[in-house]
Amino acid sequence: MKNLKDTKDAKNGAWEIKKLGEVCKYDKNQNIHKDLPYVGLEHIESNTGMFLGSLEPQEVKSSTFYFTDEHVLYGRLRPYLNKVLLPDFKGHCSTEIFPIKVKKDIIRKFLFYWLIAETTVKKIDATWTGARMPRANMNQVLEFDFAFPSLPEQRRIVYILDEYFSAIDKAKANAEQNLKNAKELFESYLQGVFGSAGSPTENGDGWEEKKLGELGTTQTGTTPKTAEKENYGNFIPFIKPADVDFLSIGDLRYNNEGLSEIGLKKGRKMENGSILMVCIGATIGKVGFAKQEVSCNQQINTLTLNKKFEPKFFYYAMRSKKFQEKVLLEGKGAQTTLPIINKSKWENLTISFPKSKNEQQTIVHQFDALRAETQKLETIYQKKITNLEELKKSILQKAFAGELTETTI
Repeated sequence: MKNLKDTKDAKNGAWEIKKLGEVCKYDKNQNIHKDLPYVGLEHIESNTGMFLGSLEPQEVKSSTFYFTDEHVLYGRLRPYLNKVLLPDFKGHCSTEIFPIKVKKDIIRKFLFYWLIAETTVKKIDATWTGARMPRANMNQVLEFDFAFPSLPEQRRIVYILDEYFSAIDKAKANAEQNLKNAKELFESYLQGVFGSAGSPTENGDGWEEKKLGELGTTQTGTTPKTAEKENYGNFIPFIKPADVDFLSIGDLRYNNEGLSEIGLKKGRKMENGSILMVCIGATIGKVGFAKQEVSCNQQINTLTLNKKFEPKFFYYAMRSKKFQEKVLLEGKGAQTTLPIINKSKWENLTISFPKSKNEQQTIVHQFDALRAETQKLETIYQKKITNLEELKKSILQKAFAGELTETTI
């Protein structure tokens, strides 16, 4: 932030600079409140200041801070960033949230915008202390220089920021909806081809149904002893559940810890074109398509198709809701707390497919083309969302450099 001692605003004179602690105070009225709404860090949306909690009275077992609609609530605990709330109600909050009460010459919303400005956030970040759960050092924050203009100018700035941010938020909401639509377009087509679980096959006489074990070679991975360092190296990627479909497009993460040539002899190799599916835990059913030879651990089942089949067709079929529900049904039946499906049950799951390999390949080309198009749209909309967030940062920077006008953007 540039020095504002000599900066003049357009209408109302110079900006004044004081220590933050001179223009506001921290109200630490610490009690257990039983009849007021509660605000925790999880109830404040980062960057926007939106309240995500409930206005119903809530009792908590630990001490809390009391606040009113005259406070600004600032959260100081990582990993929660830019947690700033302007409450319009009375309540009590976590002691990791500080109720800040501004003095009469400062507007609450002006302080709110200052706290979420990137320059301020970086300065506050520099005060974090503590290894396990770092906290902002609020004593240092109170010593920050806080530049502010006259009340009329503060009102003007807040009004302009409100108008800009409202327009940006609408544009962002539209981009997010378009992003969601782009993602759903592919999934809708996928489910349309493969139908839903429990329904009869409606794909026509040219389709048939077989068990996975009848389509090729099924394997479950294994983990060579980690204590034997000679087992690990960069000879072949070693895939774990977190490496499967990690970008939600069926990809595998290859640049992780791999196996050495010695380690592979103690593990299992899956050929290029194999399908890998997580078979245990919260991500059961997550599926990926191998574009090179890999190995994997015991939490993954794999299928390597016979030559008469088009491998990627079966990858898409195994992504479908119809097949995923079969996996979940078997997985939950085997274990109530931790879903798991072993190789013998997995390879007995059935899947429908066209008898003709040429038709399988045609469908794959259609899926690939649609996936490429939707990815292109996703990239465009994600970029637009990122640009809108950067625009917010830029406007805030201008606002607190005394450069904000109605024609800033």
